[in-house]
Amino acid sequence: MIRINEHITLQDWELSESFVRASGPGGQNVNKVSTAVELRFEAARSPSLPSDAKTRLKKLAGWRWTSGGAIIITAEKHRTQARNRELAEEKLRELVLAALHRPKRRVKTRPTLASKRRRLEGKARRGDIKKLRSKNVGGD
Repeated sequence: MIRINEHITLQDWELSESFVRASGPGGQNVNKVSTAVELRFEAARSPSLPSDAKTRLKKLAGWRWTSGGAIIITAEKHRTQARNRELAEEKLRELVLAALHRPKRRVKTRPTLASKRRRLEGKARRGDIKKLRSKNVGGD
């Protein structure tokens, strides 16, 4: 069970983990012991998350989101299973927290008349400067 915040807790049936051999530090230990953790979270079937958060989670997860609607998080930074398990759970917690954050809606605004005027005056001024650079100073 992973506690995300005071309202959301991921249940044990939503999570599964497997241990594989890591490619990280460990010397000969790397060849003998499976210390890397592969944490699988069934996000699409999770009753803990609201549907809008699931949509954002899918986008945030990117390539880690499987066709079956699960998220696979891997951790192999440390030499022990326990520390890699903690790291994977922390990665999942951060990902879900980011998905729970509702982005602020953008309010469309129109440029003011004064800002339009300033922009056009600036363009005209720049055009005049460029005209003065040309060899044909007199006319068209």
